Amino acid sequence: MDFPPEISVFILSLTAPFILYTINHVSFLQDPQVILAIGITVLTTIFLLANLSVKSKQSTDPLFYVFAVFSFTSVVSITNALQHHGFIKGFMDFYISKGEPYLSTAHGIMMSFWDGVLHYGLLLVMVHRMTAGKPFRSLALVWAGSMMASQIVLITGIVVGKYGKNLLPAFWRNAPSCRQSEVQTIWAAAKLFNRPRELSIIPADKVEVEQKKALLFRPTDLLLTLGLIGSIIFTAFRGVVVLECSLDFCFTYIFQYEPYMKDSVGFPKVTMLVFLFYVLPLLMACVYGLHAPGCTWMLDWTLVLAGAVAQMQWTHLGSSVHSRTPFTYRIPRDEWRQVVTLNLLYTAVPVLLAVRCYMDQTFFMKSVPQEQASNGKKKN
Repeated sequence: MDFPPEISVFILSLTAPFILYTINHVSFLQDPQVILAIGITVLTTIFLLANLSVKSKQSTDPLFYVFAVFSFTSVVSITNALQHHGFIKGFMDFYISKGEPYLSTAHGIMMSFWDGVLHYGLLLVMVHRMTAGKPFRSLALVWAGSMMASQIVLITGIVVGKYGKNLLPAFWRNAPSCRQSEVQTIWAAAKLFNRPRELSIIPADKVEVEQKKALLFRPTDLLLTLGLIGSIIFTAFRGVVVLECSLDFCFTYIFQYEPYMKDSVGFPKVTMLVFLFYVLPLLMACVYGLHAPGCTWMLDWTLVLAGAVAQMQWTHLGSSVHSRTPFTYRIPRDEWRQVVTLNLLYTAVPVLLAVRCYMDQTFFMKSVPQEQASNGKKKN
């Protein structure tokens, strides 16, 4: 019996807990070299079985195989998160202790929840839409932005944080199989950007009318611009705070509002620096994109930005209140409501911007020549 490709990917991904449980309970499989061999074998097998599920098709999108492999690793992530929250046991003990101990931190657990729930859901939906011949590029850009942000913070945080002082040999031995996700994510993002955008069909005269409107006459865009300006200020502020600004209000903020940024694990500091050096320029570019008509790049980059900011904010905010974070680094109880509200608003701005750009693309379409717009009016 042949299963649909999306069902095949789902079934293959569910083999992850069984493999983890077997490795955790069979002693001779716990050698780092054996773990490396198992990792390579499993990923290769997933690739081959995914290929068999689409063998009847004349051509298969290469991203299908990437999504199939990432679906498997997403189930590994949710297994890690569930074990550390006590819902299951006996799956990740050996690998956490001997391979990647930072996955047991608050950051690692919150990242695993995001990967095992949101990424996994996106991957299954994208595989379904791909096999049904429906567009999936926009969803894939959100996924790519989220994945790249997750991996940048994780890898850099490992190196510069307290775990960088004693990187286990298993980390480097397992690098070919466990760190393959970074290369695949970048490759997938490059493939997506090279594909045609999912553009709506909009009459030329409507484009002309919309693009003549000033920002003051576009209330939604005006509110989003104000939100972006606020996000820019907040991003720059947290960036200088984490860089140990000596001003009194910076000192007050990091000690009384977000002390998690001082945690020696390194992940919160790297998160703020990614916001400062990567997200901040994009936020500034989006302000320009809402002011100048015809910026079609907004249709892509707002999706990437929304995915990246949502992932980093989920992990950062979740870690700030997680029980595995030392009490002194958690958000103080008296300031909890203000800090959480501010962070949620900060997350909402790029997400709402991406929704606005996706739902109404008129202002961001390429400028229409006057003659073409006139001809469009005559035909109507």
